[in-house]
Amino acid sequence: MNRDSLSSLEMARLELNSEYLGISPQLLMENAGRAVADEIESRFKPNSKIMIFGGTGRNGGDGMVVARHLASMNYDVTFNLIGKEFDIKDKSTFLNWKSLKSMSMSIKRKIFQDSSLLIPVKADVIVDALLGVGAKGNLRQPLLGGVKCINDSNGFKISIDIPSGIDADTGKILGDYVNSDLTITFHGVKRGLNKAKKNIGEIKIKSIGIPKEAEIFTGPGDVKIIEKARPLESHKGDFGRLLIIGGSETYVGASAMAGLAALRTGLDLVCIASPEKTAYSISAISPNLITYKLKGDHLATDNLVQLKALLERTDAILLGPGLNLHKDTVEAVSKLFKTLNRLNKPTLIDADAIKIIGMENLKINFPAVLTPHSGEFETITGSKPSENLESRSKEVKNAAKRANSIIFLKSNIDIISDGNKVRLNRTGNPGMTVGGTGDVLSGIVGCLLAQGNDTFDSAVAGAFINGAAGDFVVEEKGLHIVPTDLIEQIPKVMNDPMSHKCLKIC
Repeated sequence: MNRDSLSSLEMARLELNSEYLGISPQLLMENAGRAVADEIESRFKPNSKIMIFGGTGRNGGDGMVVARHLASMNYDVTFNLIGKEFDIKDKSTFLNWKSLKSMSMSIKRKIFQDSSLLIPVKADVIVDALLGVGAKGNLRQPLLGGVKCINDSNGFKISIDIPSGIDADTGKILGDYVNSDLTITFHGVKRGLNKAKKNIGEIKIKSIGIPKEAEIFTGPGDVKIIEKARPLESHKGDFGRLLIIGGSETYVGASAMAGLAALRTGLDLVCIASPEKTAYSISAISPNLITYKLKGDHLATDNLVQLKALLERTDAILLGPGLNLHKDTVEAVSKLFKTLNRLNKPTLIDADAIKIIGMENLKINFPAVLTPHSGEFETITGSKPSENLESRSKEVKNAAKRANSIIFLKSNIDIISDGNKVRLNRTGNPGMTVGGTGDVLSGIVGCLLAQGNDTFDSAVAGAFINGAAGDFVVEEKGLHIVPTDLIEQIPKVMNDPMSHKCLKIC
């Protein structure tokens, strides 16, 4: 991760993943506030006048922690809450507000529900804790009045994480912004600070205790950042159309399981293009799956004209489950790659399609995720993955760079890389060695791709979801599971990813 350019979503992901690892939001807030207080202590003497303007969200909670620590260091502290007390919904912020209310001897408190009552102040330090990195849209009252009051006040101005009124991702000014002398930002510089064209003063980065594991390992934060809100006016197809090309006279269930997993993940439409007899069998498995009957017993070049129209109408493609390695199929996939390179649509390549890439040395010039197990990895790279996790991670990273794709190596510790970043997934269990769990994974990731998510983010989130679903199954049934059991647990993971317990240790 580039800490010189953190988006608001990346920061939210890290915070949730930290919580999953046992680092509570309240502890992160405490560390953030203490870091700001320590910086102030290093610059200003005790008894200096400190005026803090805080909102009702987590940024305001950071400011409350600052107030508490500075008061204990013998500073003259006033905390101004800009907004209504009952608008404090965040648990950690509320607990810190409760603490401030009990400290009436050391901290002066004021509440401004009406911004017209705000008047400029004079202080040694003025702290902006109005809005954090999650703020979007133009500022409204009373926060807009709070920004104006800070700017009109006389004192050294410090913003917590980002100056209020600057979009943390785009650098856009949201109507007005705090003209800070110093911004103390956490863990890494927010993208908007690099993009802001206005004078935003000095920037200092402070650690708040986010562990490296929150960046390296998948977690609930990776699931949360790919969530899609469903407005009331939503229509069929708004949440993705996935085309699955797979199946053969021998393998019927693979494409069906992938399709059902995609639907459970939240996809609107799954279409499965399979040889005619296989397609009829898939239709019999579930009425939820739309099937297109391809002539013949296996995918062949004669099917490509029919597939072309389907490819153009879909949002993403899943190629490979149950495909087989018939001579005609190998030739068809080789020719199909020319179309995929032209269409440039996100595609997950699995199972026999991965083997064909290795056999035919096919070039990938479209957004692709490859999901090999160790044997398939050897087919496309020419060597088995190492036993050592660190060495294996480097091998996957190098393979992804060469393939111009996301490589998702399935193992007891999954490794996902785009050739630059590397993430590890430790959800899942030995019961998932049963055939078909990889097809469920493909369906999950295929759905996320079809919904317009980044290819790397889709693979990372899919790894967590698939493994966590398997863990929930084992909690209920032990290691006696079948792949369709995982499909029923997908909603549980997506609705509450934090309910999965981080148990596996590397």
